[in-house]
Amino acid sequence: MWIARQWNNVLFDLLLSWLGSVFGLRLAERIAVSFAVLTFFWGAFALIGAVTRRAPWTLSPMIAVFAYGWTFEMGFMNYYISLGLCFLALAAFWRSGNAGRLISLALIPLIWMAHPLGVICLAALAAYATLAKALQPRHHGYLLLAAGVFLLGVRTFLATRYEVRWSGWARYFFFNGADQLALYSSRYYLLYVLFAALFFVALATDASSRWRKGGFWDACGISLQLYLATGMASVLLPTRITLPQYAQPLSYLTPRLSSASGILACLVLGAMKPRKWHVVGYALIAAVFFAFLYIDTGILNRMEEQVERSVAALPAGHRVVGDIDSGKESRVSIEHIVDRACVGRCFSYENYEPSTGQFRVRAAPGNSIVEARAPNESRTQSTRDLAKALGSPVFAISQCDADAVTICVRKLSADEVNDLIEGNSRP
Repeated sequence: MWIARQWNNVLFDLLLSWLGSVFGLRLAERIAVSFAVLTFFWGAFALIGAVTRRAPWTLSPMIAVFAYGWTFEMGFMNYYISLGLCFLALAAFWRSGNAGRLISLALIPLIWMAHPLGVICLAALAAYATLAKALQPRHHGYLLLAAGVFLLGVRTFLATRYEVRWSGWARYFFFNGADQLALYSSRYYLLYVLFAALFFVALATDASSRWRKGGFWDACGISLQLYLATGMASVLLPTRITLPQYAQPLSYLTPRLSSASGILACLVLGAMKPRKWHVVGYALIAAVFFAFLYIDTGILNRMEEQVERSVAALPAGHRVVGDIDSGKESRVSIEHIVDRACVGRCFSYENYEPSTGQFRVRAAPGNSIVEARAPNESRTQSTRDLAKALGSPVFAISQCDADAVTICVRKLSADEVNDLIEGNSRP
């Protein structure tokens, strides 16, 4: 295994490594995650303020909700930071002037180091906003149509060049930003419905009150177009792309995009005339969301404590595999709590990072530490040789019962180790 040199998808990793060398990993992870949340929150806050020309304090509860939404809970921290920096760069660009553009350009290398998707998002949103500002409002409909045609062309290009997969939910515009509120159980869908209803009622109310005076399109036009264009992207673009240079596909692209959709929805709300019932609605959604999140993350914390105790009781440097089920209703993967508990103690054989080739941590195919596979290569050794290299014992960490929070540890048999390696070695 080794640490590879790369210049994207690494900003959070570098920050965590540096902080870890100064404060230790336990404190470093809290500082790094806090930095990520603050970057996302204040980036979104700055963007909404730059577009609406007023500080969006009344929208702060909703911005906080999206800051702790699906993308954050899944742990896509590099992409998450790249979006926060993208919002900051777009806010500076929106105010125009040479100083603002210089700030935007200066942030691009940092955004790239965090995640390339942040740069793509910045380029797309900035290009659309620039064209919309240059055109007369009566031509904005043609610009939105052109954006749809462009996205359709991108869809066709990707489908003809690469192996792609689309999300079945995308056709129903499920990934409209409100899905960031749908997390660990079906009760979160209440929040999805509440936010979607609040958004459309607020939009209809503001449009009807301003339409005759002609002020609605001037205030909300470009913001609404950016939101709709991002919505078209979530419908037309694939959620998974297999690129030849990587052993594993790029996944969850459409759900990740909904983080931007959620903030753009807040941008549309911020451009509207503030009303008291808006504030009440934001506060209610935020209160219920964080109450649900407090309960569910409390359960996860208890599970993680059990996993850490179980790992600490095993021999040092051993191999483990995790079998932690998120539950049928959950949209958030929690099985990586085994990977986290192994830091400095054990090796999590099924950790996905080395096998993808998309992260700094790399491993040679056929090693005895972690599952790995070279691009376009199924496996380089037989299952028997890999099982021998992996060695014994290998422990499985799982829930004792389905949907339970009690953690059990057991030693895998030789046949189970063979099945594990054979399953992970399939292309």
